[in-house]
Amino acid sequence: MASRDWICLFVFVFVFSLIASSFASESEEAQSKEFVLNLDHSNFAETVGKHDFIVVEFYAPWCGHCKKLAPEYEKAAAVLSSHDPPVILAKVDANEEKNKELASEFEVKGFPTIKILRNGGKNIQDYKGPRDADGIVTYLKKQSGPASSEIKSVEDASALLDGNKIVVVGVFPEFSGEKYENFTALAEKLRSDYELGHTLDAKLLPRGDSSVKGPVVRLFKPFDELNVDFQDFNVDAMEKFVGETSIPLVTIFDKDPNNHPFVIKFFNSPNDKAMLFMNFSGEHDDAFKSKYRDVAEQYKGKGINFLMGDMESSQGAFEYFGLKEDQVPVIVVQTNNGQKYIKPNLEPDQIASWVKEYKEGNVLPYKKSEPIPKVNDEPVKVVVADSFQDMVFNSGKNILLEFYAPWCGHCKKLAPILDEVAVSLQSDADVVIAKIDGTANDIPSDVFDVKGYPTLYFRSASGNLSQYDGDRTKEAIIDFIQKNRDTATQQDHGKDELTQKFSICNEMCRHERSLIHVWQKTVLETTLMGDCTA
Repeated sequence: MASRDWICLFVFVFVFSLIASSFASESEEAQSKEFVLNLDHSNFAETVGKHDFIVVEFYAPWCGHCKKLAPEYEKAAAVLSSHDPPVILAKVDANEEKNKELASEFEVKGFPTIKILRNGGKNIQDYKGPRDADGIVTYLKKQSGPASSEIKSVEDASALLDGNKIVVVGVFPEFSGEKYENFTALAEKLRSDYELGHTLDAKLLPRGDSSVKGPVVRLFKPFDELNVDFQDFNVDAMEKFVGETSIPLVTIFDKDPNNHPFVIKFFNSPNDKAMLFMNFSGEHDDAFKSKYRDVAEQYKGKGINFLMGDMESSQGAFEYFGLKEDQVPVIVVQTNNGQKYIKPNLEPDQIASWVKEYKEGNVLPYKKSEPIPKVNDEPVKVVVADSFQDMVFNSGKNILLEFYAPWCGHCKKLAPILDEVAVSLQSDADVVIAKIDGTANDIPSDVFDVKGYPTLYFRSASGNLSQYDGDRTKEAIIDFIQKNRDTATQQDHGKDELTQKFSICNEMCRHERSLIHVWQKTVLETTLMGDCTA
């Protein structure tokens, strides 16, 4: 080979290697680039204020669900960064002390919590979409676009109404005027919960009166009467109509994921909640379903919703309500003030009469409680629902009370520390360290706000109540107790006030935590989606 050929070959190889190196460098840079913004208390307001649409995840480094979400969230952020306009995804370590006030501002009760912030943070919406990259991308593309899609063809209508979703469509003679503006406002309020559309031609819609010219709101649903029309264009009235109409006459809770969104809507309703738990493949399955549906029809619009749960899929509910399998079929009614009413070993013909007795106020409420311990001589005393009044409200002691869950890792870590605190203070007759299993006992939610485990409250002998949020060390806890306890003089001074409060507290002890929060956090969100308690 001639020397000139060698020189050409050398130049070619050299240039090719430079190009390849450049591509490799760009590829490595792209792979190493993080598309999710890291925010904290110092840059949060400034960053959010610059964007009309930004998505923020509040996470904790120790949360398993957050770790699982992280790569999917990053993949979605990479895809959405090239969207027109770009959709920005960000995250905040809510476990950091400096960011806890920010997390509190956004009502972060569990991890991960994802919020959609619009108009520079002026409008806040919960993220209610999937947690895989493709699902996140699809959901956020829709959320960043118009709240309501215009239906111009049969194909548009078919695409919008495809699947087992609830869809709200406004039919108008023209896209202007007060009623259209009110529908647009409704669409903005409900965009995270429903698919919404608007059209000038009802003939394009698959169901309902095709001759209607509007204005009318038509709700499509995959159950009961399939479509319902509404003509009151007051925003609050429309929102109430959509909320009530989107709950099935009888909601089904089983393993079918298509039913799960309706279960969540059932528990978000302000109405009383009647729940029949049974074996769906049992001997009298058809009789129960028929009788139960008849009762639901009878009480439609009368402040009570109905759910039927398959025993196999309802173990979380059984644990929450303190039910036993030998009580099945069992019906439970839960009110929003925390009262429970239970009828075990139900027969189909008893459903109507029992619900009637409940509605007339002739059924006594039920309280879930573990048995009162026969021996309670450990350093940390055991409290149950049936002993709560005597051991907490009527004790006349300064009491530190832990609300815990047996499965909670943080509670297990705290247990030996509380034992040390109790041993250190056991010679002080005026101080008690105690614990109660919040999953096995009804808790007076009017007094104690328990949204996660462990939760620590200190109640002084004179009735002053404060939640403990300090370091979980023996020294810090003892220091807190000494600073907040009552002296003997203060205790005597507070006796009259305590006596007046006991009757009130006695009534409060009949109440429990809000079913909406507890069911969603302990049964629905953890079972159907998965979250870590804050």
